[in-house]
Formats: sequence, C-alpha cells, structure tokens
Amino acid sequence: MASRTASEPVQRAMQLEGALRRVIRGTDEVVRLALVALFARGHLLIEGVPGVGKTTLAHALARGLDCSFQRIQFTSDMLPSDVMGISIYSAIEQRFEFKPGPVFANILLGDEINRASPKTQSALLECMEERQVTVDGTTYVLQAPFMVIATQNPVEMEGTYPLPEAQRDRFTARISLGYPSAAAERAMLDSHGSTSPLDQLEPVARASDIQELVIAVRSVMVSDQVKEYLINLANATRTSPELRLGASPRATLHLLRISRAWAALDGRDYVIPDDVQALAAPVLAHRLLPTAEAIVERHLPEHVVKRIVSQLPLPRR
Repeated sequence: MASRTASEPVQRAMQLEGALRRVIRGTDEVVRLALVALFARGHLLIEGVPGVGKTTLAHALARGLDCSFQRIQFTSDMLPSDVMGISIYSAIEQRFEFKPGPVFANILLGDEINRASPKTQSALLECMEERQVTVDGTTYVLQAPFMVIATQNPVEMEGTYPLPEAQRDRFTARISLGYPSAAAERAMLDSHGSTSPLDQLEPVARASDIQELVIAVRSVMVSDQVKEYLINLANATRTSPELRLGASPRATLHLLRISRAWAALDGRDYVIPDDVQALAAPVLAHRLLPTAEAIVERHLPEHVVKRIVSQLPLPRR
C-alpha cells in the first residue's frame, strides 16, 4: 500500500470515512464496516428498529460517492420484475424492449427488504453474486462498482418475513444499529435539529476511485497462517453443538476479502489475526442457524461466534 497508485485511493477512502462520521454520529465502527464491505466488493445488511439511521447511512454512503444510486421500498406485493426490470412490447418497432429496473445502479438501497416475499427477495440472488441480471433469457451485466445495502426491521415486527438462508449468505456483513448513547443523541440534536445532515455532504470519491481501491485491497498480503486460522474458525462453527448450520465456504471467502479491506483502511498491506477477530461476528453471525436448544437458552449466533473466537488458538508466527 506504499506505492503512489495504492495510497491515493486509500486517502480518498479515509476522506469518505470522515465525511460519513460527521453525518452518522456515534457509530464509527458501523461506518468503517460499511466502507470495508464496499471495498471488498461485498454487500451490507443493516438491521435495527425504525428511526435509528439505517436508511440515512445508506443515503450518506451514496452521497459521498459520485456514482449512480437507486432506492427500492420493499413491500409485500412487490414482484421480481419491479427489481430487475421487464421486457415490454413496442408496437412501433414491433419488438420487445427491456426497461431496466432499479437494480441497474452503483449503489442499490433495498429499504425494509424483509417486508417483501421470499420470491421477490430471491430476485437479488443473481445480481448480488454474479453482478448480472437475466430477464427473458437475456443477460445484462451490471455496472461496477455494484453494492446492495439492505435494511431490515427485527423479524418480530409485524409484516416481516425472515430472509432465506441463500439470501443472507450473499451479504458480506450484517450491522445491527441500536439506540445511540445520550451524548451522541445530544450531538445529533445540536447539529441536525434544523437541517438535514445529508444536505451538506458533498461527494469526496468517484466510482473510479472505488475500483482502484478494490484493486489495491486485492494486493494486501494474507499469510498461510492467517488463512489456516480462517479455515479453523469456519470449521469451528460447523462443528459447534449450538449451531445446526455453520459458515459456508462463501463466508470464509468473504471474511478473507473484508479483512484485507480492513487492513488497507488501517494503512497496512498485510492482514493480522486481530482483523479477522474484529470482523468474525459481523461477517459470520447472520449466516448461522442455532439449534432449538440454543434458541431456548437464548444463545444467539453472534454470542457463539465471539465464544469461538475467544477459545480458538491464534496462529503461530
């Protein structure tokens, strides 16, 4: 990361992080996780009750980047064509024309994604994994960078559907936004009480900057010992008696990629075990399914991941 071509995108990323922190008060770790998910070519799932800033975070990230942005308000009667697009017959030209849906954007905000039916949610599977959309047998490639930021309310709330396992596994990380501290809420009232914080946010990076940073992140070194540590961590979730579904190989790959991005934002060109430990719960917990006994005893997947991380031996030098 010491070369000139690598340092310039990293500096842009740090400027973007500082701009987002001025908008989203008291959630520095959340802002960092959102950025590293973007730089790792991943997608982000934001969970929390209404009114804690989930949509504002997504809007701020899109405003800070000079790129295209689309928003989908998911509802129970939404169809897959409302997301991907539809082919409409043109009587003038006597042929079908494809009308692109909102998925054709650099940043796609899926607001309250778990209010849509599983059929509509599954419309995002191909575009999130392969970055393309297939409609009526024709494949359309999405523009780069492409990132889905989905918000969801807790499943216990009225009118929500749990996300399918395949859908959750495609999200690189999940962030849970809780209520802010008293000091952060007071700062929000002082600075945002009369104007919207998004009005003063100017773009500090372009889509080309993100692409350069994605390339720079790929060059961050991961030693064989750290890779072995990643595999051992994933295997520990698969053999845990408290989980009936462990981390998939895709989860291990996502953890590797986002650890590289985390190290890059820290100014390092190598990954250390601390990076993996800090990201294990946000990357793995939402993919895991606890056993019935663990649910009764309220052993949440994030608690299981933290316990595994604390007990797993660190890699040797």
